[in-house]
Amino acid sequence: MKNHTYKLILLLIISYSYMNAQERVAISKMEAQTAVKENNQTLKMSQEDFIQARADFRQTNAVFLPNITASHTGLSTTNPLMAFGSKLNQGILTALDFNPDLLNNPDAVQNFATKFEIQQPLINMDGFLQRKAAKSKMDAMSLKQERTEDYMVFEVDKAYMQLQLAYKGIEVLEKALLTAEANYKMATDNFNQGYLQKSDLLAVEVRVTEIQNQLQIAKSNVQNGSNYLAFLMDANQDLIYKPTDSLQVENLNDFNDTSVAEDRSDIKAMAMATDAYKTMYQADKMTFLPRLNAFGSYELYDEHIFQAGSNGYVVGAQLSWDILNGTKRFGKAQKSKSEYQKSQLEYEQYVSQSQLELNKAKRMLVDAKNKLGLSKLAMEQSEESLRIRKNRFEQGLEKTTDLLMSETQYAQKQLEYYQTIFEYNYAQSYVQFLTK
Repeated sequence: MKNHTYKLILLLIISYSYMNAQERVAISKMEAQTAVKENNQTLKMSQEDFIQARADFRQTNAVFLPNITASHTGLSTTNPLMAFGSKLNQGILTALDFNPDLLNNPDAVQNFATKFEIQQPLINMDGFLQRKAAKSKMDAMSLKQERTEDYMVFEVDKAYMQLQLAYKGIEVLEKALLTAEANYKMATDNFNQGYLQKSDLLAVEVRVTEIQNQLQIAKSNVQNGSNYLAFLMDANQDLIYKPTDSLQVENLNDFNDTSVAEDRSDIKAMAMATDAYKTMYQADKMTFLPRLNAFGSYELYDEHIFQAGSNGYVVGAQLSWDILNGTKRFGKAQKSKSEYQKSQLEYEQYVSQSQLELNKAKRMLVDAKNKLGLSKLAMEQSEESLRIRKNRFEQGLEKTTDLLMSETQYAQKQLEYYQTIFEYNYAQSYVQFLTK
């Protein structure tokens, strides 16, 4: 048993040395929240999603803005029609060019053309609606980004409270270990004087070993909590963070009459996504209508490259109507209608599920609040019980097993009390997140 104890003590020393070798950084909850908002990878990815949606919306500017192109083309031809047309465009036709022999068998003609074209949409109903749908999608992504930030703040709050709880566990267990070691020394003295049986001494030794093992687990929890907090902040995971804010009961707003608000960012995002699907369905139906576009071009011709011996222009307007495109448009409209109806159902289900989660969270908050008072009372009672038994044990009026049981119970009640504080604060934070 002694060898086993020495091994555990050695393990604790190694672990303690390793934790001390790692840099310790004090951090407040506010600092952790700020670091997450600035560096968290999930938030950065959410921002990129919004940028993509904004880029999609900007592409729909083509519904209003013209499309302008420029080109320069050079060719050499003996094709009768193209040779005659090239000379005509260049403005160099003569009476000799109407000779049938030259018309049918022309010499090679070089033609260089510089052309500027413009296409201006005038009436494009499906394009207008597609732009509106892209705007709704962009707004939805903006709200989703806002909700993602709310979630990451909630997540870092939880991680910070878990780290607070881990340090409280170390604090409780270190005090329990000091008490257990003092009792072990006293039990050893009593055993050497013949006042205590071997079995009682072994029981005290086992208790010391149990606390040492629990303390090692608590220190591992600190490292795990620090690693997760560093992950959320996208920071160095070799650091050990120590909260500057102590674990204590936080009293936030009264959430008894709260319900899921429709203006909550994620719910508004779902509503806007549904509007986008609805608008896309309307846009698909509008593809049955004609489109009106204006067009124009300005052309420069010459037989030498990058010259402009002749020029001309073309302007006009086109009313086009795809009367029948197989059944493609009908199928596309049916699909977009189904997507819109599915989106409506998803929105209603999401709101209902959010209300379900809120009701559950409020009950969890009530339970944690009730448990908080009871766990505090139990901790105080176990502390008093331990004090009485320890005094009686020192006077030889109490059994070793009863003292050990009181020590174990007091440590457990302390840990339970701090766990209840964590649960209460977490429940408040969760309800606030669901109603924000």
